[in-house]
Amino acid sequence: MAATISPSQAQAPQVKKPTGSDPKSRKKKKVPGARKIIAKDLPSFTRQLSAMLSSGLPVVQTLDALQEQTQNKVFKTVITGVRAQIEGGASFSEALGQYPDIFDDLYISMLKAGEAGGLLAETTTRIASYLEATARLKRKVKAAMMYPSIVMTVALALAAAMIIWIVPVFASIYTDFGSKLPAPTQFLVDVSDGVRHNIVFVIVGVVALGISFGKFKKTEKGAYMMDNIKLNFPVFGELTRKVALSRFASTFAQLTRSGVPILQTMEIVAFATGNKVLSKIILDARSTVEQGEPLSKALEKSKTYPRMLIHMLSAGEKTGKVDEMLQKISEFYDDEVEAMLAGLTSLIEPLLMVFLGVIIGGIVVCMFLPIFKMSEIVGM
Repeated sequence: MAATISPSQAQAPQVKKPTGSDPKSRKKKKVPGARKIIAKDLPSFTRQLSAMLSSGLPVVQTLDALQEQTQNKVFKTVITGVRAQIEGGASFSEALGQYPDIFDDLYISMLKAGEAGGLLAETTTRIASYLEATARLKRKVKAAMMYPSIVMTVALALAAAMIIWIVPVFASIYTDFGSKLPAPTQFLVDVSDGVRHNIVFVIVGVVALGISFGKFKKTEKGAYMMDNIKLNFPVFGELTRKVALSRFASTFAQLTRSGVPILQTMEIVAFATGNKVLSKIILDARSTVEQGEPLSKALEKSKTYPRMLIHMLSAGEKTGKVDEMLQKISEFYDDEVEAMLAGLTSLIEPLLMVFLGVIIGGIVVCMFLPIFKMSEIVGM
């Protein structure tokens, strides 16, 4: 039966933090290349795991089979370690919980709820579907962003090359004229001279700026600020928001269906959105839900989550079908993301042309501007 969000559930005493949020709750074993495993191996591993468990195979035998057919040597070692832990008396969720780099709080919480309800096979099927859907969404967004990123990188590299090597050639030619250059051309020449004569300082400065910016993004304040900028960035901000809302709804639906307590669900979902601004709103709403208010009312106070999402969630709470409504919300935003990506594909090309025209075209015009005013420069 689908789990629902109710005040009595929200006020359940002694709600534990998600597995792994307390460093003492499980031993953490670092796994090299964990991101690659999560992106490439984990969805297929979970799908095969669910298929074998659904056919009635014991967990240990299932892990034996998966360990033999896994190509990634690091992941193979992880599966072997999980198997050894189960044989030593640990539950499946506890054994996986020792590798939080791969199996996150959502994975472990759903699995633990499935074990408690005797629905391990069904739960792994849900996890597999969730991971596959998330992976598809990431691939689509990544593919859409790759083309403009490459073009912009190449354009900036060409602009830097022109400033360092091409502009000085033209500058030496114009110097022989002995006349004052047009202001745009003179500015470009000054920039070129400054970069070339201080190339070491420029490189060190760029590297230092990059390192400082990277460290700033890792701080709580910096991460929050960057995520806020992402949400408010023209065009791409709306895409970021819809991707985050899709993750929110999909993750919430899966955890609710698995019977994970509402307060624990909210804490896990907060970090699953991938955006600090939206995460903070959920964590703030958690205390309100703990006092007995519906989640929809708690989110409504933030004025950040879309009204449509609030109304659909409220309807789900009233009908006792929160998980179904959240799944519909997730599917809606998935469709919205796909539509936006399709629209961006046609919009990106003219935007890139404008970008190239401003950067490369601007440099070319500045270099040739004196030729257009040749009569003034040579004093004819």
